[in-house]
Amino acid sequence: MAAVAVAGPEPEEPGGSFRRYLARLGALRSQPGAERPDGGRRTELHLLFDQLISESCGPAPAAAPSPQDVCAVLVQACQLVHLDQEHLVSKVCQLIHHLLNRFQVMVDEQNLNFLLSYCISALKQCSSWTHVEILQALAALVYNNGPKCQKYLPDLLGKTGLLVQFSDSAQPDVELRRAAVRSMANLCLSVPGQPYLDELYRSVCFQTFLSVLQSSKTSDVDDITFCMLLQNALKGIQSLLNGGKMKLMQTDQIGSLLAVLKKCMFHGLPGLSIEMPAALYPAPLPQYDKRSPIKQEQSEPATFKQTGNRRKKSKGKQKKGDFGEEGREDLGDAGNELVLGADMLKLHVGDVQNSPCSDPRSRASDVAHVSAGKDHLSSHYTTWKRISSSESEYSDAEGGIQSKVRSYQANVRQGALACFLSAIKSMEKRVLYGYWSAFVPDAPGIGSPQSVSLMTIALKDPSPKTRACALQVLSAILEGSKQFLSVAEDANDHKRAFTPFSVTLASSIRELHRCLLLALVAESSSQTLTQIVKCLANLVSNAPYSRLKPGLLTRVWNQIKPYVCHKDVNVRVSSLTLLGAIVSVQAPLPEVQLLLQQPSSSGLNNSGSATPHRFNSSEQWRKALPSEGEPQDNPAGCTSSEPCWLLRLCVSIIVLPREDSCSDSDANFPSFSSIYEPCPLRLESLQVLALLVKGYFSMAQSYFLELGEVACRCMEEMDPSIQLHGAKLLEELGTGVLQQYKPDSAIAPDQKVPVSLAVTFWTMMLNGPLPGILQNSPHATLQTSACDALSSILPEAFSSLQNDQQILCVTLLLGLNHSENPLVKAAAARALGVYILFSCLRQDVMFVADTANAILNSLHDKSPNVRAKAAWSLGNLTDTLIINMETMGQSFQEEFSDLLLLKMLRSATEASKDRDKVKSNAVRALGNVLHFLQPYHIANPRFREAIEESLQALISTVQSEATMKVRWNACYALGNVFKNPALPLGEAPWTTQAYNALSSVVKSCKNFKVRIKSAMALSIPSKRECYGSTEQFCQIWSALVVALQKSEDTEDFLEFKYSASLRTQICQALLHLLSLAKSTDLPVIWRTITENGDAIKSYLLQYLKSGVEENEAGMHTDLCERERVLKGALEHLSGIEKQLEGKARVRVSGYLGDVLTNHARATELTEA
Repeated sequence: MAAVAVAGPEPEEPGGSFRRYLARLGALRSQPGAERPDGGRRTELHLLFDQLISESCGPAPAAAPSPQDVCAVLVQACQLVHLDQEHLVSKVCQLIHHLLNRFQVMVDEQNLNFLLSYCISALKQCSSWTHVEILQALAALVYNNGPKCQKYLPDLLGKTGLLVQFSDSAQPDVELRRAAVRSMANLCLSVPGQPYLDELYRSVCFQTFLSVLQSSKTSDVDDITFCMLLQNALKGIQSLLNGGKMKLMQTDQIGSLLAVLKKCMFHGLPGLSIEMPAALYPAPLPQYDKRSPIKQEQSEPATFKQTGNRRKKSKGKQKKGDFGEEGREDLGDAGNELVLGADMLKLHVGDVQNSPCSDPRSRASDVAHVSAGKDHLSSHYTTWKRISSSESEYSDAEGGIQSKVRSYQANVRQGALACFLSAIKSMEKRVLYGYWSAFVPDAPGIGSPQSVSLMTIALKDPSPKTRACALQVLSAILEGSKQFLSVAEDANDHKRAFTPFSVTLASSIRELHRCLLLALVAESSSQTLTQIVKCLANLVSNAPYSRLKPGLLTRVWNQIKPYVCHKDVNVRVSSLTLLGAIVSVQAPLPEVQLLLQQPSSSGLNNSGSATPHRFNSSEQWRKALPSEGEPQDNPAGCTSSEPCWLLRLCVSIIVLPREDSCSDSDANFPSFSSIYEPCPLRLESLQVLALLVKGYFSMAQSYFLELGEVACRCMEEMDPSIQLHGAKLLEELGTGVLQQYKPDSAIAPDQKVPVSLAVTFWTMMLNGPLPGILQNSPHATLQTSACDALSSILPEAFSSLQNDQQILCVTLLLGLNHSENPLVKAAAARALGVYILFSCLRQDVMFVADTANAILNSLHDKSPNVRAKAAWSLGNLTDTLIINMETMGQSFQEEFSDLLLLKMLRSATEASKDRDKVKSNAVRALGNVLHFLQPYHIANPRFREAIEESLQALISTVQSEATMKVRWNACYALGNVFKNPALPLGEAPWTTQAYNALSSVVKSCKNFKVRIKSAMALSIPSKRECYGSTEQFCQIWSALVVALQKSEDTEDFLEFKYSASLRTQICQALLHLLSLAKSTDLPVIWRTITENGDAIKSYLLQYLKSGVEENEAGMHTDLCERERVLKGALEHLSGIEKQLEGKARVRVSGYLGDVLTNHARATELTEA
């Protein structure tokens, strides 16, 4: 018996005890008769296995054994136990299960093959009473080892596979079924970089899991076992969706899965029992989910009951039983009082709905009061929290089995929600939204209960973790829902016999707002509270408020205010995210404009203990504002001199020192020792400020210099993330001013930021940290943002800066254009493209030349992004060449380097063969350079080859299958080429190619904007000789006539809106050709008219009648101008026809005369 002697208590080396067990097993194997051990040896094996199992279940050893030792012990144990010794087989399998799980061992392939073969053989040969333990061992072996088990899959998952049989719904032993489902779920786990299960086996597993979830609990099955069975099936489906990248495509598959997930989402939820159909189907209205009649009354939460005007109720005494159904189960007195708070909020929400004109401040203060009360309660009941579980899953006075059952039921609900989250990622959003009504609350009809939804869980589930899971799923559904929700509309009261889908969807959006706001004040868990606010932010970002009745955002705004000062930093950060969503959604919205104009004190005067510290500290910032006076008492809140509450809050968080009293959860953040608020809070505040400036600049411009100071202070800090968001704020401030000074801006001059103020602002920036960041920062993203900020300077302000500051800006950008980082280089190239358009810089030949060299350098960069930005800047630079040619004349052209011009031509030609993002601007630059060339350039032999290549590049681009933007720019560029009188248009061979390309496009291109641009290019040459031979001229004429007749033919309905502009442009081109036609051109023209005269006449009359119309070129051609062009063509043709004398006379002029006469008659009738 020495082999089983117990070791002494002396300290052991790591894995020592395991090596001892290994030695004992080896000794047993080496003894004679080991193949068929007798009774004594069987006893020894029983004792040894018991010791091993006991050790694996006891306290953790100081050092875990090595995986090799564990595998060796298991293999030797299996070798010693024959399959007919069933008690030992059971113990060996328990040993495999315990050791692998306890020490998290991944079995190597060789040992795995042996152990799996052993388990599969045991399942086939041993009695059924051992099967549960064997399956548990099998589950531990295949965990994360799926790819290594390929050769055993037919035995396990084939048609008659062991796991398929044991997991069948007909299997009477639920424990056995659960163990089989768990093994199957473990097989479905994916291993990164390894092949996944074949489609056949995936399908088998999916159907098995689905049938498990569809099964009902029978009376002989205990609750916990059934919960564990459901959990394993849910984990299996989640593994298939996540690891197997399974795409849910078939409607029946999706419907069946969503039905069982909805059923499991409510499994064991107190006060609720629902029966689900076998499958859900896409439908605009909620689908049948039958509730158990016994629990019907308690399953209807008070939250969902619609009432009339609740204002009177709030004054009365609250009955004790009124809020019992609303609360979370087992919350005790604290829960009941929390629910009372929720009911109070419900009254306020009702009041808001019934009285849209009531003062928002009183509502907000009441909500804040409820919130403050909630905080007080939560601190008062900390002792209750301590005696509950770590997740507050239950607080059962008796403890025991009921508590355990509730915990397992909560785990099932969480598993179903986690699985639903994976399902959402595995299906197309447009498919998902077909099931919107099954999971998102709808407004209940009169006298009918509201259908259960994700919000039922968020409001009623006793487990905060489950509530958070439901909100995560709802957030995932709402993410990217903007297009789906855009059809919602209830701004106008509909009076129809049916309710349109747009109104149903709008009602659902309103109900979501209502339920989420109820959840907000009823929630006690900070983690769940964070999820509620994030979910609200997702809803706000996607809802079409411009199509909904106003008031929704006001409620959200007023109710989130107290939470920006919550004790938990994550709640504060998410609250700011929500406020950022409000100021960025469809900005500017009139409702948000009014909210921003409210006095800072609005809705916060009674906010209780939850809020005062932050607002008191922000007073310092408000008083420090040089432009602000004392706060005025203005009830309307629209013309108050106080700064905007949100702006004031964000600035105070960013620049003021922290107050330790409000930061009990800040230890999670590295900035705990900082004098400022936690970094995530400051970053979110900076982002909200940037969104506020972007969406509501007219309001933010009152604090223009002050916000500039905030940006400066942030850029001076050491934290690069704070610096980065400071630079982004600076860019938004600069862009806001730029937008005001755009030519098409509708803002009155006296409402714009004065140029002098912009000069002061940028002087402050250039004397501050901005140049240092651009020169020395090691952070590429920060330098990129600083570059973008510098490019947002107002041109009028730049020209008024001091000379040394102008030189500093230009020098910085030219230097950064040589950066090794592609992000910085791209930003610098783009900024140079902005600066080249400044009137004070574009006339400086040296600056233009330096910029051109820098841009050409970037145009050859290996980064596609750098090349795309450089091509855009090259397009701008060549635009500048044309402007200078037209304004400065010969002097600029002579000063500009011929060598540089040739280099630009060659580089742009090369870039026109690059990817589309580069190509679209490269062809624009080519057109400008070819327009700019002078006769002496064209005569220069060095230019000749480059010109030919560039023209061929343009022609091939027009004919290519590139994106429409590229072809549009190529047509525009050819039009520019035709404007240069120095080019041999009409004589050179490329002329025919260019006209043929444009003629083909004008007839057949799918994109009407490209057709318009090609018709415009064809009407640019000013002399008949430029069109070449009679044959060429007539081909162009015929192509335009065909294009006119096809101007309404399109496969894409979106193109149809451009058809009128296309006809206008073609008519102009036809009249232009007629005004230049020679006598030799007339026969073909007359033949076209005789064949298609009526159609052409109707289009010409429509063209003349259409009056003032802005065509694609942006020119305005009035009625008289159109008539004048027609009369000019008529006179020209009459003169030519008279010269023909007795020769075959054609009457094109007579045809045009008829058109003019018909038009005159129609005009007279209209005027009469």
